[in-house]
Amino acid sequence: MKIGLSGTGRMGTAMGLHLMDNKHKLAVWNRTSRKTRELVKAGATACKTPATVVNESDLILNIVIDDKAAKAVYEGKDGILSGDLKGKLVIEMSTLMPETTKALEKKIKAKGGAFLECPVGGSVAPARSGNLIGMAGGTPATFKRAKPVLETLCRRVDRVGHVGTGAAMKLAINLPLLTYWEALGEAMSLTEKAGIKSALAADILADSSGAAKVGPARIPWITDAINGKMQKNVAFDVAGAAKDATLMCALAKHFGVDAPAINATRLAYRKAANSVWSGRDFALLSAWRVLQNKKPKSKRT
Repeated sequence: MKIGLSGTGRMGTAMGLHLMDNKHKLAVWNRTSRKTRELVKAGATACKTPATVVNESDLILNIVIDDKAAKAVYEGKDGILSGDLKGKLVIEMSTLMPETTKALEKKIKAKGGAFLECPVGGSVAPARSGNLIGMAGGTPATFKRAKPVLETLCRRVDRVGHVGTGAAMKLAINLPLLTYWEALGEAMSLTEKAGIKSALAADILADSSGAAKVGPARIPWITDAINGKMQKNVAFDVAGAAKDATLMCALAKHFGVDAPAINATRLAYRKAANSVWSGRDFALLSAWRVLQNKKPKSKRT
């Protein structure tokens, strides 16, 4: 199948490579063209605009950082909506607000295309190996049409309801994960203050009910960061987590849901994102919290 991919950041590149491993032809575009190089080197066709991606593909995937970027890709000059969408399927895989995906669906349909949202759970490694979790929102017919490609990318993909529900489900699964890293940082701050060696405290936390499923693999990164050795691998950065936490709070407000845990976490990620920690892996918020708590209160940012 001829697949178009708009957005070739860390996740988009990993997904694109996996699709080509599975014999799909790929046309790619990214706002920063150098980020398409790895895919082009592997055999993808570089396109100059999102509209060209649409015109050269049967099915189009879009995965970008936020709502503003998604709107620009669709509605900007030579955007997705400028292409020939008749009979084509667009799958929106970014983490967006439900109202954004609902609006995009209407605009794609008005141009004769079909639309499905399917944000994914998982980081770069699962994206590269086809082990993501897909949360699709759209009609049953559109989901059926998209499923063969989505099953290539995901170890599990479910239709959770109409367009908008996929976006809500993605924010819901990320919420406890983001709050976990803040909570872990607070826990490790207590052990530091108590005089327990960080490596020992981390090892016990990783081997106890104090660890989430993702904890043991990343807790060593956190102890290294506390001691000044920063992990270079980044699955999802602090700035992206700050953005997602803001969307979660907005969605909670929209539904009239009290969400004090994620609101507090949002503030922590926002503070960390406004510093050198912005591009570091989001799990390192735990280390950021420990280091913040080592400072005198008057010097904390």
